[in-house]
Order: sequence, then C-alpha cells, then structure tokens
Amino acid sequence: MTSQRFDNLDALRGLAMVWMAVYHFVFDLKYFKLVSLDFYRDPFWTWQRTLIVSLFLLCAGMGQAISTVQGQSWQRFWRRWSQVAFSALLVTAGSWLMFPKSYIYFGVLQGMALMLIVVRLSAHWGLWLWLLGALAISSKFIAEYLLQTGPLAPWVETMNSAHWNWLGWISKNPVTEDYVPLFPWLGVMWWGAAFGSWVLKQRPEWLVQPVPKALHVLARLGRWSLSYYLIHQPVLIALVSGVSWILL
Repeated sequence: MTSQRFDNLDALRGLAMVWMAVYHFVFDLKYFKLVSLDFYRDPFWTWQRTLIVSLFLLCAGMGQAISTVQGQSWQRFWRRWSQVAFSALLVTAGSWLMFPKSYIYFGVLQGMALMLIVVRLSAHWGLWLWLLGALAISSKFIAEYLLQTGPLAPWVETMNSAHWNWLGWISKNPVTEDYVPLFPWLGVMWWGAAFGSWVLKQRPEWLVQPVPKALHVLARLGRWSLSYYLIHQPVLIALVSGVSWILL
C-alpha cells in the first residue's frame, strides 16, 4: 500500500489542536490573573485536559497503525521521531524558563516520544492491543492502590520521585505544568492503534470518504500538528501578556 494521508484523521487531529488552543488560552488568562479559575482541582478543567490528551494519543496510535500497514520504513519513522524528541527538549527548556519550580520534564511530547517507539514495535499485534491497552490503563490505578495500602507501600517514595514517576505508577501527582506518564497513557495510544488497524481492515471507507467542507480547515491544520503545538502557546502568551499589561 502506498503512503497517503487521510483527511478524516487529520481533521480529528485538527479538532484536538483547536480544543487544546482554547484550553491553553483560558489557562494563560488565569496565569496572568485576568480570570480566576482552578485548573488543577476543578473537574471541568481536569477532564478537559484528559480528553484533549486522549484525543491526541488516539490519533497518534491510529497514525502508527496506518503507517505500519503502509510499510513506513524505520528510517522515516526515526526522522519523524527525532522531530518529536527535539520538540520535547524545547518544551522542557521553555517551561523551565517560565515555570522553574514546575517545569515540564515528562509532558505530552516527552511521553509521546517514548510511546511512539513502543507502539511502532507492537502496532501489528492486532486484537491483543485492546487487551494491552486495558492493562496499561488499569495498571495506573492498581499501582496507586498498592502503593498507598498494599505491599508496595515501602516503594512509595521511590516511585513518586522524579527518577521513576515517568512510569505513572505513583500515589500522588508531581508538581509540573504537564504530566503524561507512560501508564496509563500508553494504553490510550495502544487503543488508537487497535482502532486504526480495525478501521483499515473492516471500514476503510471511513478514512477515504470526503471531509465535509466545513472541516477542511481542521484537516489542513491537522497536517501540521507538531509545528502548531510548538508555536501556539508562545503566540497566546504574548497576546495575553500584552492585554494584561494594558489592563493591569
């Protein structure tokens, strides 16, 4: 099968990007004290973040399944992966400058860099991906219980430390502006790969059917997800800080 993009998947990715931009815009309003909101404890905002990250990772998993079926070479995979990894380093550096006490050391891009390798190696496992995804997601809650009350309690400080909390098997969240650990989020990407494989085999018309005209802009946006991710926050911060400077 020749390599091709699917506008429907790009449009879905574009939707996640617009949703993320709206979320970050409101977050920036809060950061510059233009609104009073609790992004860390209010379920409305915590669930917004969960759904946005889930949509991104589902799309990434579907993309890996499609690339595997289309015969994407490892050379091309590593070229794209290196862009994600380098972007992750930029996010870490930028967040350290802006949030030195809560900088991003394992956020969505850092997590994706690791998860993409795992999913690339396992994208052809078919139905097993549904089970693996469920196990990966449930392992986060099982580990939390065992660390708090079970036989893993002596390990709680170790697993909560910055050296190991990238796994996600923790009893409390670290102080960081973005946190997307391997578990449970690998499970979401695995489910995306499982769904992508199923669609390619059972419902390929879902991918190739024309995108409604109203969604063309989302499809175009979805083709530039990494660039958009890196650029949108600096632009929003500059905009909101300027408004804050004028008003306050």
